[in-house]
Amino acid sequence: MSQQKLFNVAVVGATGAVGEQIIGLLEKRDFPIAELKLLSSARSAGKKVTFKGKEYTVEEATPESFKGVEIALFSAGGDVSKALAPHAVEHGAVCIDNTNAFRMDPDTPLVVPEVNLDKVNEHKGIIANPNCSTIQMVAALKPLQDKYGISRILVSTYQAVSGAGSRAIDEMLRQTRDVLDGKEVTPDILPVGSLPVKHQIAFNAIPQIDKFQENGYTLEEMKMVRETKKIMGDESIDVTATCVRIPVVYGHSESVYVELKQDYELEDVKKLLADAPGVVLVDDPAGQRYPLATDAAGQPDVFVGRLRRDLGHARGLNLWIVSDNLLKGAAWNAVQIAEYIAIEKR
Repeated sequence: MSQQKLFNVAVVGATGAVGEQIIGLLEKRDFPIAELKLLSSARSAGKKVTFKGKEYTVEEATPESFKGVEIALFSAGGDVSKALAPHAVEHGAVCIDNTNAFRMDPDTPLVVPEVNLDKVNEHKGIIANPNCSTIQMVAALKPLQDKYGISRILVSTYQAVSGAGSRAIDEMLRQTRDVLDGKEVTPDILPVGSLPVKHQIAFNAIPQIDKFQENGYTLEEMKMVRETKKIMGDESIDVTATCVRIPVVYGHSESVYVELKQDYELEDVKKLLADAPGVVLVDDPAGQRYPLATDAAGQPDVFVGRLRRDLGHARGLNLWIVSDNLLKGAAWNAVQIAEYIAIEKR
């Protein structure tokens, strides 16, 4: 029996929320690692991280950090990826980037393994991880596209504060305590945008995620529009999105309406989704069972429920889609891609 090939792996953004999840998954999945490098900004360098019982010191990420690295997982912000990923590629690494830096680059595959894993083989050194809210939606809709075709998607998201980082989580928890204690709330973090204006997230819903664009949509909404078309491989699909931040720690929820190109039977759609890879159907209205963010938190799957035929369009379908934004929406999707690369390189 041939010996398993081991890989030199780097995690960039090792001390961030997604980076920590990636490291945990590499350990849990027993990824074949020969040497592990944990990289971060200068501010976080020097921190200690334990991996498989061994203590690692986080190093500052520089262009020379990638000598000998074969697989690099980036999750430290778009500017870091733009600055360092090309250097990692020059050193021979395959980069799996969890930021928006390369997603719409025509030479960079944008991959959700349950949807378009074959695109991994088209990479030129960098593979992009899609936006968290896009990942869970296309994973659920791909089986419908394959069988019926999709002409239109309308999505409204209810996104957890962890999508804005650990400081946003801290802010929500602090504000919640302040409201309950009758204290004045002073917002500092949300919404993340170009203006200094901030809003309370505790006991609230903020209809803005990322910066507003000239067309009135936010960047998060436009990510969903553009990325969905690229991942599904169909520029003709009409997509519109409204993205909202809500006071939940982990787990993005989405209300999705799709118009299919062919007629469907609801029971056939349910069976299709129940059999789809990475998708869990939770659809029992009589028992009040449907996907919840609290149930999805810590789970790698995409949960789908509340399936119902639209009342005004014969081929319209409504769904409720929930997933852990830090796992399937980020870390797990990236590790799935890394595992595929490892298998291909054996």
